[in-house]
Amino acid sequence: MDKTPSVIVAGGAGYIGSHMVRMLGDSGYRPIVVDNLTTGHADAVGGATLEVGDIGDRDFMARVLREHRPQCVMHFAASSLVGESIVKPALYWHNNLVKTLSLLDTMLEHEVRQFIFSSTAAVFGDPLRVPMDESHPRKPINPYGNSKAAVENALHDYGRAYGLRSMVLRYFNAAGAHPDGSIGERHDPETHLIPLVLQVASGRRPHIARFGSKHATPDGSCLRDYVHVNDLCSAHLLALRKLEAGAASAAYNLGNGAGHSVNEVIDAVRRVTGHPVPVRDDPAREGDPPALVADATLARAELGWQPRYADLDTIVAHAWQWEQRLHSTTGRPAGTP
Repeated sequence: MDKTPSVIVAGGAGYIGSHMVRMLGDSGYRPIVVDNLTTGHADAVGGATLEVGDIGDRDFMARVLREHRPQCVMHFAASSLVGESIVKPALYWHNNLVKTLSLLDTMLEHEVRQFIFSSTAAVFGDPLRVPMDESHPRKPINPYGNSKAAVENALHDYGRAYGLRSMVLRYFNAAGAHPDGSIGERHDPETHLIPLVLQVASGRRPHIARFGSKHATPDGSCLRDYVHVNDLCSAHLLALRKLEAGAASAAYNLGNGAGHSVNEVIDAVRRVTGHPVPVRDDPAREGDPPALVADATLARAELGWQPRYADLDTIVAHAWQWEQRLHSTTGRPAGTP
């Protein structure tokens, strides 16, 4: 009988989840991917076990928990587009809160009481100070942030009442791809800046839109904290080991603590790829904060987290490897006629 500790990775066929699956397998765990493949890709999970289904399906999750007996569930399965959440709030409340509560209830029924939750800087809303630490007020300004904050609140209550121990990890801007170029970002539609700029560099997009050039930042463009996807996963691995050691529930902000502007990202793409990147100036978007930067001091101190790929050019270079692997120069997926 295989005694390798198993971990459920909900949303493990998605961008961050697939990188987590790889890291868990490389670190002596047996990842069990649970994904409904609405936005995930079955080929991204490698050789890991894939259970196709929905975390909100109680019967399905009960079977998965019975068969695989995980010590922990990592939850990456969520709807995550801010703009979409504003026009489709019901989708976000159902997918992000209702289904997560169903998952938690099923876990408790099967005596699984370790949980790691992918949260977001969107729970804070507009920044009152930069960088933002864990004590920053949580005042989300869109349904996406509201739904994630609601899960955070539920985890606090579930921990107090039912003994569920959880680690909440709040991402700022996930970026990059696996250093070997084998897995990376595949969103449709794509909304993240770095892959969008790389699509311009590869000729798949005519230009990149710069939303506002007069923000209250050093160069006038928006400032964001880009954190490599593998560094995010290393924080999850450290959080898992803390839970294994009996640690109490906690929440951590994850970022490099150094913001990069839209202009700096564009310049980095030009340096790394050697290709031109035409820019179109569009009006600033309503509700777009000038700067969002994390203070990850607590994660460094308590988890021992040390980002390995903090350099922007490295993040862009890894994403560029993936962009080249995924698409040929014609813009068609690599390997298609």
